[in-house]
Amino acid sequence: MSEYQGLHASPAEWPRALFYVALAFSCYQIITAAFHPVSTQVLRAGHVGFLLMLVYLVYPVRGSDRPWQPLAWVLALAGMATFFYQWYFEADLIQRSGDLTTADMVIGLMLIALVFEAARRVMGIALPIICGLFLAYGLFGNHLPGDLAHRGYGLDQIVNQLSFGTEGLYGTPTYVSATYIFLFILFGSFLEQAGMIRLFTDFAMGLFGHRAGGPAKVSVVSSALMGTITGSGVANVVTTGQFTIPLMKRFGYRAAFAGGVEATASMGSQIMPPVMGAVAFIMAETINVPYVEVAKAALIPALLYFGSVFWMVHLEAKRSQLNGLPKEECPSAWDAVRQRWFLLIPLFVLIWLLFSGRTPMFAGTVGLALTAIVILGSALILRLSSTALRVVFWVALGILCAGFFQLGIGVIFGVIGLLVLACWFVRGGRDTLRVCLHALVEGARHAVPVGIACVLVGVIIGIVSLTGVASTFAGYILAIGQDNLFLSLLLTMLTCLVLGMGIPTIPNYIITSSIAAPALLDLGVPLIVSHMFVFYFGIMADLTPPVALACFAAAPIARESGLKISLWAIRIAVAGFVVPFMAVYSPALMMQGGDLWATLYMLCKAGFAIGLWGIVFTGYLAQRLRWWEAPLGLLAGALMILALPVTDELGLGLGLLFVIQHLWRARRARQTA
Repeated sequence: MSEYQGLHASPAEWPRALFYVALAFSCYQIITAAFHPVSTQVLRAGHVGFLLMLVYLVYPVRGSDRPWQPLAWVLALAGMATFFYQWYFEADLIQRSGDLTTADMVIGLMLIALVFEAARRVMGIALPIICGLFLAYGLFGNHLPGDLAHRGYGLDQIVNQLSFGTEGLYGTPTYVSATYIFLFILFGSFLEQAGMIRLFTDFAMGLFGHRAGGPAKVSVVSSALMGTITGSGVANVVTTGQFTIPLMKRFGYRAAFAGGVEATASMGSQIMPPVMGAVAFIMAETINVPYVEVAKAALIPALLYFGSVFWMVHLEAKRSQLNGLPKEECPSAWDAVRQRWFLLIPLFVLIWLLFSGRTPMFAGTVGLALTAIVILGSALILRLSSTALRVVFWVALGILCAGFFQLGIGVIFGVIGLLVLACWFVRGGRDTLRVCLHALVEGARHAVPVGIACVLVGVIIGIVSLTGVASTFAGYILAIGQDNLFLSLLLTMLTCLVLGMGIPTIPNYIITSSIAAPALLDLGVPLIVSHMFVFYFGIMADLTPPVALACFAAAPIARESGLKISLWAIRIAVAGFVVPFMAVYSPALMMQGGDLWATLYMLCKAGFAIGLWGIVFTGYLAQRLRWWEAPLGLLAGALMILALPVTDELGLGLGLLFVIQHLWRARRARQTA
């Protein structure tokens, strides 16, 4: 492993010890998900122990060099020791809950310190500072004046709350990270290693590469498809962006626009069902609803989001007269599917399981197992020349796997074991086994930043639940919202955007959902809508300046300023800023209440309004807009977004007037020319 690359190097370049630690981490997660050999408390502790071990073996105190190994191993083993302590003394800790011994205090304080330092090394100082402020509030908040003061808590109470039990560092976010999130990260890692990125990219290129603005449309479609298996915005930027951003620039798009399109489309992957970002799983667990309900609420807003990005790209291409690639240079979309169709089997099974009411953990375990079977099976089936033999092989494999529903998960593990054994003796099979091993360690690598964020924000959850400060903050929002709900929404939005300047989407959502979402619920906003509102603006924070994490990830690929990319991104992502407000006033947009006609009406209204704003922000429809047309289109879109009497009718009338007169004027101009 290059000492300057850390976990970003190829797994083949890692030191052997690090490789085996990551492999053990993934195996631990798979075994605990499939067979449940330990309690949920020990499961969480093991997840945190492995995370700490990986972080301290890879990330130095400062800089990018490889950490000094003796100290790295001491800290890594100290992190793992917190896991073994929770495991070995589990029964004793339950019996003396709240009455900590000296050893408990030492382990608890060590865990808190290790988690804070690990988060600083992985994500920088912003999130540890915010969590540190909450920790300081728990310790010294009794000295504050007015409503913010609490009754006071000793150090032993704080340590007990954060380091033991399930309301602190081992809280709900850690549980979700240790179960759903890790499994879906592994699922995506296996599919990526098997060539799913190539399938999605070739499919998008075949459909849209030869059309006007084709490269940018490929970026939007491939990012939306990638979102179905990864759910990570920044990861999408640095994977699909390596291909799409240079392609967009090559065909005439400005560098800032190309970077903005990729950043916006990639961030949308977190809201794109069926497999959304990690926050969706945390949300389902937090508000205690089936994951399918969260996916259902996100579906129409996600379609509007990607539809608006696609529309903006199309208009920009028309305005700049950017044509697509020659059709003969584009791969065939259907050839891409025909060559790698088997990779879609686990994805379709996963979607079916999720939407048939199965838990995400069950669906993720089965999807992951099927992906491994498909990859290993395809390595063997390529050795068969006869189509009939291939059909027989897949049918036999399917029948064996079907035994899972009668005999349990052990059947699938048995099938995988047989395939591994067969691959060991088949020519080229060992390369496939190496791919699977790399997928396992890649999964552990991708889980590190997500997992550490989930663990550290447990400090906030623990302190909030201990002190009850959320009710104080919610009271302030309620006092404002009694007079003006819009002002409360604006305040919540600004809180999400400001927090997002320094922290990722997951902790941003957890903080604001703990504090602001309950207040929105008390103001009459439906439960899922209030949490989705917070979720959306947590995502938008990665596109808004001055930090704009996704845009700065695209900057080195586009070779453009991250700030310029960000300014384009917030124009392209207009739907992401508008739809949450519309959903609060009309929950039918998220399929919460109302009938089918109400949902269809909201979909059409929102689509027309966002379409008008897309025209305004690009300054083009059939020709360039006149100076007076932009304010007219902006006003028409705004009126359709407002939920006031007759504003829909006024907005529709002005919007139709705007579009009809523009098209008539453009037609006259063409006839004259």
